[in-house]
Amino acid sequence: MDDLQDYYGRLFTKYQLTEAQRQLARVLPLRDKRACPRCASPYEEENQLPNGSFYCRECILLGRVRSDQELYYFPQEDFPRQQSLNWQGQLTPFQDQISQALCQAVDEKRPSLVHAVTGAGKTEIIYAVVAKVLDRGGTVCIATPRIDVCIELHKRLVQDFNCPIALLHGESEAYFRTPLVIATTHQLLKFYRAFDLLIIDEVDAFPYADNPMLYHAVDQSTKDDGFQLFLTATSTEELDKKVKVGRLQRLSLPRRFHGNPLVVPRKVWLQGLNKKLEKDQLPKSLERYIIRQRQTGFPLLLFAPEIKTGQKLTSVLEKRFPDEIISFVSSQTENRLDIVEGFRNKDITILVSTTILERGVTFPCVDVMVVQANHRLYTSSSLVQIGGRVGRSMERPTGDLLFFMEGSNRAIEKAIAEIKTMNQEAGYD
Repeated sequence: MDDLQDYYGRLFTKYQLTEAQRQLARVLPLRDKRACPRCASPYEEENQLPNGSFYCRECILLGRVRSDQELYYFPQEDFPRQQSLNWQGQLTPFQDQISQALCQAVDEKRPSLVHAVTGAGKTEIIYAVVAKVLDRGGTVCIATPRIDVCIELHKRLVQDFNCPIALLHGESEAYFRTPLVIATTHQLLKFYRAFDLLIIDEVDAFPYADNPMLYHAVDQSTKDDGFQLFLTATSTEELDKKVKVGRLQRLSLPRRFHGNPLVVPRKVWLQGLNKKLEKDQLPKSLERYIIRQRQTGFPLLLFAPEIKTGQKLTSVLEKRFPDEIISFVSSQTENRLDIVEGFRNKDITILVSTTILERGVTFPCVDVMVVQANHRLYTSSSLVQIGGRVGRSMERPTGDLLFFMEGSNRAIEKAIAEIKTMNQEAGYD
């Protein structure tokens, strides 16, 4: 069975295995003939095959599942005991309190939600509980909805843990068997009862939030006696309900690791942005704020709600500020990881972005401006996350956070109220 070790804890369709491999595998128990056994999505009438069976379109990119064909899995096996943690850092007393609570929760198999403000140091908080499970031979997966966040996490954890770490997303290298996996939430559909500890980071982010298929993937990939941990800076109704009825333990961390409060956004009136951009001009108020900000020498991160707005804004900025090095990133930018790294290294001085960079990235000393903050594409959750990019470093725990808007709305007011509430909970006036 050694040649099958990369198959342990994994789920396969009939044609992803040879006949010999199918003989060694186990058949996935079928719970509902009307739904896909891998992703639990109901079969649709229009997806009927000539022989009367159905196939699932929702997870077809992972290999076609048919209602008349079984799925196969190989049971997960334990790893050798080890000493996995390499990190030499120090937690703050607030972080340490949450860290210890998680170590206790994993022993008690008590599912938990860590509600931590942006910049609280969520990654370091989970190190002890991850190491605890790995060191006794268990398997751990840290899953998050966004590829960019997966890549950032992988960069950090390969430095802080001794064991090999698999990185899984739509464009990654193939899976190899290892006790520690970092994956997008969609990749969990490829696993079955694989993980002793499954950590879902950024639970409020698209496409995980309010997605029954991905909720199913989380439950199906966790061992029957496994432990689930959810991390977020902005909770969801689904998780809040579970906390209320006692199915989830809520642990709160309202303080940033450096002890300073969250930066509260300032609202700035901005009218007719698109009309000005069409004329290759910037609105005067936005131009004045950018000129003032550039005199500080700190990097500037500008958020635009749509790709076309971001591209046009970048073009106008390049003409107006020829001495600055300016770039734009969106989900469609092929070399966005290089651009992000260039901005972090201060090779790029102004970066325009869509919400692709709203979470999971840290840029020391950055100032943030959101244009058209009242746009329908900005939710209160995304505005809180965007605001959380400011003041994340010990070097500069403050910074400017400006919401340029053509009138306020519920998302803006809710985001500001939530930031103020977390500051109050942390004991700031």
